[in-house]
Amino acid sequence: MKGRCEGNTERCVVLGKFIVENNATVRSAARQFGISKSTVHQDITVKLEKTDKILFDEVKAVLDRNKQERHIRGGEATKRKYRELSQKKFGT
Repeated sequence: MKGRCEGNTERCVVLGKFIVENNATVRSAARQFGISKSTVHQDITVKLEKTDKILFDEVKAVLDRNKQERHIRGGEATKRKYRELSQKKFGT
């Protein structure tokens, strides 16, 4: 999946479709494709807009929704963390 998005628009489009189809975050897309979060973000916010405006708008909607829900996911992760710690500590 390596390569520049300007000459080869395939990565931008593939990332965009993945995010829309899976309601994915930038972090999960980066993990899936083995590239950095910065690269994913650059591809989908700058390069995809120039390549496929319709897909860009769909991706932007998913990312905006993820951003709004971020605090909920963070709270759930913290809750799980402390639940696991207390189970280890008290053996329940």
